Amino acid sequence: MKVFLNLLVVLWAVVSLEEVKSHGVQPLSLIAIEQAVIALDNNAYIKASPSLLGVNGENKEWITVEYSSSSPSIDDWIGVFSPANFSSSTCPPENPRVDPPYLCTAPIKYQFANFSNPKYRDTGKGSLKLQLINQRSDYSIALFSGGVSNPKLVAVSNTVAFVNPNAPLYPRLAQGKAWNEMTVTWTSGYDIDEAEPFVEWGRKGEEQIRSLAVTSLLIATACAPARTVGWRDPGFIHTGFLKELWPNSVYTYKLGHKLLNGTYIWSGIYQFKASPYPGQNSLQRVIIFGDMGKDEADGSNEYNNFQRGSLNTTKKLIDDLKNYDIVFHIGDICYANGYLSQWDQFTSQVEPIASRVPYMIASGNHERDWPGTVRFTATWIQVENAEYWLKLCFMFLLKIELSSADTEHDWREGSEQYKFIEHCLASVDRQKQPWLIFLAHRVLGYSSAAFYATQGSFGEPMGRDDLQKLCQKYKVDIAVYGHAHSYERTCPIYQNICTNNEKRYYRGSLNGTIHVVAGGGGASLTDFSTLKPNWSIFRDVDYGFVKLTAFDHSNLLFEYKKSSDGKVYDSFRISRDYRDILACAVDSCSSMTLAS
Repeated sequence: MKVFLNLLVVLWAVVSLEEVKSHGVQPLSLIAIEQAVIALDNNAYIKASPSLLGVNGENKEWITVEYSSSSPSIDDWIGVFSPANFSSSTCPPENPRVDPPYLCTAPIKYQFANFSNPKYRDTGKGSLKLQLINQRSDYSIALFSGGVSNPKLVAVSNTVAFVNPNAPLYPRLAQGKAWNEMTVTWTSGYDIDEAEPFVEWGRKGEEQIRSLAVTSLLIATACAPARTVGWRDPGFIHTGFLKELWPNSVYTYKLGHKLLNGTYIWSGIYQFKASPYPGQNSLQRVIIFGDMGKDEADGSNEYNNFQRGSLNTTKKLIDDLKNYDIVFHIGDICYANGYLSQWDQFTSQVEPIASRVPYMIASGNHERDWPGTVRFTATWIQVENAEYWLKLCFMFLLKIELSSADTEHDWREGSEQYKFIEHCLASVDRQKQPWLIFLAHRVLGYSSAAFYATQGSFGEPMGRDDLQKLCQKYKVDIAVYGHAHSYERTCPIYQNICTNNEKRYYRGSLNGTIHVVAGGGGASLTDFSTLKPNWSIFRDVDYGFVKLTAFDHSNLLFEYKKSSDGKVYDSFRISRDYRDILACAVDSCSSMTLAS
């Protein structure tokens, strides 16, 4: 997929191969829910309050849970289940339980009973606060003994529900095929046979129009756990197309469903700023990171630091929302790993961002490892030969050129995918889009991450050799990757040799590409090798993200910010003219002789 932004051009490759151990283990997979037995104890109880949520239209609320056990243990835990009836009698056909009293579904999240109550083992009593989101069904909270490996259901709470569980929720914007088109995707509990979905939108303060939305439904064709204990009804995904937008204008929109009886169900009102027109010489700002995942504000699920930095990254981006124009999340989105409930948790977490600016995603190995479970539909784009890659080159917001390639398939020189990437690079008008950026999930360039070092490499096998020829030929300025959960920046480099000795301020031609790893979005961190190559200028084992600011056609600022405080810890500038882009470097110009 190739996306044009007014000053920046980004070539985006979606990379997915093997899993990296440093990514951690999905906490829900630690629960042997298929081995759970019902052992209700009349002397135990658990209750939740309030029982009715969303009275004032909220989509996220806190509840208080109180519980007691007659035989307390440090292994006791609290599970949040939805739907509220999670017994074997409600198992879907794909997940039958023929040996009762087994349960059929994993919880959405869990906490140990003594997590917030250190004296629980002595008193047998405890309480905690949990945050629930509107997830198209009711909830119940359960108390288990026996730990997560041998769970025994001891007590079940009253039912907790939102006023309208089917409400349209969690809008996420993405650029369309054209520079003046925006798509908005959301989730609801309404099938098209029950209600007609649409978007009501228009320039702020002016007449609003309605655009019908298309609806899709996830089919349970995935492997376990996505179609067994990890399965949860994903609801319906709706996408509306907002076309012929006026450049740089602020638009408002709200999501609607018209019921069969003629009544309307509405979301809140949101707004976004439309893209500048192609070639506009204006200030443009881009956020890039990978591997963020999701986290629970109430502390649930986090017993192995799986995605501890996720909330910090999200919060910093929310706080700085007015100072960037688009987000690129380059793979490993929420680490659902087959537990479908986690996609709703993620869309809720990023809603304050994705509802205001385009939130573009690429597929990482944690999406591809569980095929058919992806729930964050950021864009709606019809593609050719989608089995291989999103075969698209289109224009939007900042003239970022985005080419999306699935590197589970061949990306080596001569392959169809390689030809497509070259086509995208070759089609860039560097007079209008002077900054060319390449994005991929896995490292197709340079990284000194420890897990690559154990393989005797500095990146994905066969990832660099062929693609760096294209980067050099078409003068890619910066390549940004995820996958390694850390930050690292190289010198401008080609074939393992630094082509420029500057570190902070680059003038004129780079003669190579600066490779950046920005995989510290939030998931468990990755250590570096003890060997630091001479091409590695800056590296940091911490959570953070990258920000690119194109001031005009001649000046670009690169910044690495930590999620903990939002401060800049690494940066550089590039200043150059169009003539510098035309200048030849090694392997960047065709061979010529005096005779020719």
